[in-house]
Amino acid sequence: MTTKTFRLSGNSMDRKWHVIDAAGRPLGRIASEVAQVLLGKHKPTYEPHLAMGDYVVIINASKVELTGEKTRQKVYYRHSGYPGGLKERSYIEQMDRDAGRVLEKAVKGMLPHNVRGRELFRHMKVYAGAEHPHEAQLRAGTGDRARKTAAKAATQNDVGE
Repeated sequence: MTTKTFRLSGNSMDRKWHVIDAAGRPLGRIASEVAQVLLGKHKPTYEPHLAMGDYVVIINASKVELTGEKTRQKVYYRHSGYPGGLKERSYIEQMDRDAGRVLEKAVKGMLPHNVRGRELFRHMKVYAGAEHPHEAQLRAGTGDRARKTAAKAATQNDVGE
């Protein structure tokens, strides 16, 4: 008797949409939770070489919190590409300018730094408030399983009539 290891192929994945409310939660805890979902590590069929994670919508990004003295001490750096072009912005300034960028930067640092990580990063949507335009995806479901379930339900309705 031979046994074969089950391997998931790239086209048989089912991706779901998750909504995560960031209000009052620590930045790092949210970022690590989102990174796990984007990578697909929460699924029992996880394959490290496949981008099999789900889509994530983060709401209330402007209400995320930091612990300790990090609100005063944390600094975000960027470089213009020119000599002497190093710019810095404090956490408070960055939150005033673009609160979603803080969460994006935290999650991006927890994803692989390669093509797969850039692809996974595109599956995350961040919104400063509670409103987001992804209600249809959350309601309908996406992926192969949702399409097969809808097709099966349609054929059962046709047979039942």
